[in-house]
Amino acid sequence: MSDQVMTIREMCDAFDVTPRTLRFYESKELLFPIRDGQKRLFTRRDRGRLKLILRGKRFGFSLEDIRQVLDLYDLGDRERTQMTRALELARDRLAEMRRQRDDLDTMIAELNEQIIEGEKALAEKNRTAA
Repeated sequence: MSDQVMTIREMCDAFDVTPRTLRFYESKELLFPIRDGQKRLFTRRDRGRLKLILRGKRFGFSLEDIRQVLDLYDLGDRERTQMTRALELARDRLAEMRRQRDDLDTMIAELNEQIIEGEKALAEKNRTAA
């Protein structure tokens, strides 16, 4: 992508999002396009922010978590604070995902046992009905 601004349509095409999504992120003050009348023009910075927003959403971060990290960019400490916070959030999210996976593994095993028991019970009923 060039350093030039992009229209909302170009952003939608480049990031596979809808105009509504971009307007929503703008309303939540996550993106700050240049307004030219009714037109929205997105800068290179907006593109970088959108990339981070979409990645964060894919990993299950809340918009508030994403906002916190994005807002730390301009502190002037060469993004050290931003990276530190992003790593904290990432570690927390990874721990939560692992807990969810463990819960799913337990539920899968229990459901599998129920299916096996149900199949045995049905087979027994079919034998006694014959």
